[in-house]
Amino acid sequence: MAIVLETNFPGLHFVKRGKVRDMYDLGDTLLIVATDRLSAFDVVMPQGIPDKGKVLTQISAFWFEQTRHIISNHLISTNVDDFPTVCAPYAEALRDRSMVVKKSAPLSVECIVRGYLSGSGWEEYKKTGAICGIALPQGLTESARLPEPIFTPSTKAELGVHDENITFEDMLGLEGEEISLKVKEAVLSIYAHASRIAEAKGIIIADTKMEFGMFNGELILIDEVLTPDSSRFWPRNGYEPGRSQASFDKQYVRDYLLSIGFTKQPPGPIMPDDVIEKTAALYRSALQILTGTSLE
Repeated sequence: MAIVLETNFPGLHFVKRGKVRDMYDLGDTLLIVATDRLSAFDVVMPQGIPDKGKVLTQISAFWFEQTRHIISNHLISTNVDDFPTVCAPYAEALRDRSMVVKKSAPLSVECIVRGYLSGSGWEEYKKTGAICGIALPQGLTESARLPEPIFTPSTKAELGVHDENITFEDMLGLEGEEISLKVKEAVLSIYAHASRIAEAKGIIIADTKMEFGMFNGELILIDEVLTPDSSRFWPRNGYEPGRSQASFDKQYVRDYLLSIGFTKQPPGPIMPDDVIEKTAALYRSALQILTGTSLE
């Protein structure tokens, strides 16, 4: 099975290569290609995860459709047969792992909503009793469900640099009150709606990261949404606060990296085949559970 670590389409105007996605300018629209690259602790690993880009694209498409009544998004099509003719020579390489999207101006922050206490939020809570300036009740344990979901923005770091949590007041200074309030309302509404859908299917969305942009003066949802790359997905069966949880996301990789003493600085280490294969299986399981479809 071929693992796609990067793309190169000479007939298309290459724009940039992110942690996972390659972007091409199609004129009035953009082409975003999800590769199989894996980023953990903001470091791109030297190996990819089989089919990861296809899983991310199909899960994102599912959630863009499920949330469009809450806020518009940038997705135009994931069907290569509908792409501009300039993409035709690369149709098979693009199939199932790419989307044509509206050109938007991304906001300067990443938008995180947390419904449970985990990851960097748990680490911050243990030290301060708060997350991003939001005070939480005393005595919460790891993986505990929060009294209500909270919005915790972060900086959008360049490749190889760590994102940093900021307060909502910091975001007000960066994006202004009107946009910041709209984003806060949107992320909390999306999270609440998606959580109901996912829990009915057996997945707890512990937290998730979203991105927004401006298109023709309108705030829209962009990039990816509610994927195993941008979220913590826990099996509802077996959930128990007070410890870390099993997951359908890249936490398996993070746990492995921590177990070998990874410094969270590039370059990333070579991972064993079983870690790669297990991670691929977890991503495919998330696709199957959430959308009811599997990769052919």
